Amino acid sequence: MELRHLRYFIAVAEELHFGRAAQVLGISQPPLSQQIQALEQEVGARLFERTNRRVELSEAGRLFLEEARLVLAQVDKAADVARRAQLGELGELKIGFTSSAPFNSTIPQAIFAFRQRFPAVHLKLKEMSSTQVAEALVDQAIQVGIMRPLPLPDSLSVVELLREPLVAVLSSKHPLASGSEEGLHLAELAHEPFVFFPRSYGSGLYAQLLSLSRDAGFTPHFAQEAAEAMTIIGLVAAGLGVSVLPASYQRMRIDGVVYRRLLDPAAMSAVWLVQRKDQASPMAKAFVELLTRKTGATP
Repeated sequence: MELRHLRYFIAVAEELHFGRAAQVLGISQPPLSQQIQALEQEVGARLFERTNRRVELSEAGRLFLEEARLVLAQVDKAADVARRAQLGELGELKIGFTSSAPFNSTIPQAIFAFRQRFPAVHLKLKEMSSTQVAEALVDQAIQVGIMRPLPLPDSLSVVELLREPLVAVLSSKHPLASGSEEGLHLAELAHEPFVFFPRSYGSGLYAQLLSLSRDAGFTPHFAQEAAEAMTIIGLVAAGLGVSVLPASYQRMRIDGVVYRRLLDPAAMSAVWLVQRKDQASPMAKAFVELLTRKTGATP
């Protein structure tokens, strides 16, 4: 039994006339009659009651019609699922991102737009350090990564989504908080204790802070470590030190903290969109295209 047998049967069942059914199907009547007879032999039941004047469904035919329609509907659904999966409209998309990524408004907006456009795609979002994002991409545990700059293996490709200034995070009671509204230089923090991510956390900001400090003529003293940016800001508010974070963190309004832009020319931090060079997922490609378009990045 082939699917075309079911389509032929349904056409005759709906028209109750072999000639009209043949016209609908675009074939001649004799082959259609032969195919219906072959189907009846395959099923082992008479599906139509035929006379010289009319054609009617038998009781077996009425029951068979319901099942035949279900079968073809399921086949059409399967074909639609395959087509939509090929276009990236179905399935699961795994995205790894650094904690600071959602604070830039364009990235949440792009994720929202993707969900609106592809509601049947399940987005599995996982917060990671930049190092973990790169490792997960290499291991194919995720398909797309949003991270801060780090040295990457040749198997990964990078698109710079945006750049933002770095800011000094100070207690509102700190002497430098007053009179520095226009910004300050990193060298002014040379003798301050720092609250920052631990080296082992794998944040791209750690290496950047060391590089900027070296250019400013000092090595930062890390007095307190915390893996969460909110914790870092809270410890700064408590007077345990100062910190340096991307400007997007200024959206976290915590009492007792002020943000001051760093005036050093290199005090900028990028956000990267990273994927494997052999990326084959249509969903990932659709997401990358949408996110780069939203941020104005060049793939």
